[in-house]
Amino acid sequence: MRIKVWDLPTRVFHWTLFLAVSAALLTGLQGGNWMVWHERTGLMILGLLAFRLVWGLVGSTYARFAQFMPTPGRVLAYLRGHWQGEGHNPLGALSVFALLLILLWQAVSGLFSNDDIAFNGPLYDLVTKATSNELTSLHRQGLWVILAFVGLHILAVLFYTLVRRNNLIRPMITGWKPAPSDGAHAGSARGGPLWALLLALLVSALVVWIAAGGLLPAPPPPPPPGSVPSW
Repeated sequence: MRIKVWDLPTRVFHWTLFLAVSAALLTGLQGGNWMVWHERTGLMILGLLAFRLVWGLVGSTYARFAQFMPTPGRVLAYLRGHWQGEGHNPLGALSVFALLLILLWQAVSGLFSNDDIAFNGPLYDLVTKATSNELTSLHRQGLWVILAFVGLHILAVLFYTLVRRNNLIRPMITGWKPAPSDGAHAGSARGGPLWALLLALLVSALVVWIAAGGLLPAPPPPPPPGSVPSW
């Protein structure tokens, strides 16, 4: 017997975020002409995070934040071996929330950053140069924090899969996992209707549009040909 744990939108979000973060790290380290793609992947990450925040409120059972909120009581119960449930365990939930917050900060700070050469974030004009420089410095330092958390996340997944024989990878691919033998907490995920998915996608698209400078005034048009002296 098996139960449904992760809905399709959650699984697509998870793997798309993994690819987008990987691309953002690689393009950011390369710099130069790759900064155009770094900005695009950063906007994509911001859109994905906006989607997940909405989906965490209106998505299916185990995708909702309320279901796996790592309260002190849940964390203590887990450490004592008394916690039972599906989806993210309390320690895993702490990692998830920390990673979401770090990625959100990284994506937002990148909107105002610059490289002192040719690249400015899409919202660079909203802050002073000094503020942009400070955010740029913090944005670059955030790279190592993200690498540390991603590495810790991967190690934890491998530990549970290989040592504790609790495969966390397959359910995030198929959505299904074996039901507990004792039948406790064995209900399949429910909820996540079409209207909720459309709402999350709409909010995500709106956030990306605003982050890309959609609310900023359009730049002045270039002067007509021949109006500027050629010297």
